[in-house]
Amino acid sequence: MKKIFTVHQQMKICKKYNAKFYEAQKELKVGIALNVKDGVLPINGMRIPPEGDTTGWYIWGGEGFSEDPDFFVPLHLTHIEEWIPGIEKYLGLAPGWRFLIAGDYEDVWYDETLIELEELD
Repeated sequence: MKKIFTVHQQMKICKKYNAKFYEAQKELKVGIALNVKDGVLPINGMRIPPEGDTTGWYIWGGEGFSEDPDFFVPLHLTHIEEWIPGIEKYLGLAPGWRFLIAGDYEDVWYDETLIELEELD
């Protein structure tokens, strides 16, 4: 039941922002900053095209993220709710989408540069 509820919430967010739904499969990983567990706000997420065993999502707390190669750690999507309750509803947004949330504040937008990064490789 949880999976169906989550997919429904994700599709609702996609519809709200006129975004394509692109499922983030539970067995895959996100890159997440440890500061998220500390409650640092706002929570930021950006999705690049997925590769290998990843969803393409990178999630961090605060205004910006560090270039330190250890800033993001891999986390299986099955554990994301333990780190950030309520975050799953944004994870159906397709590559190229970003979100920023803090309390009741929510901003979701498309950033074509996230797709262009893939094209440069």
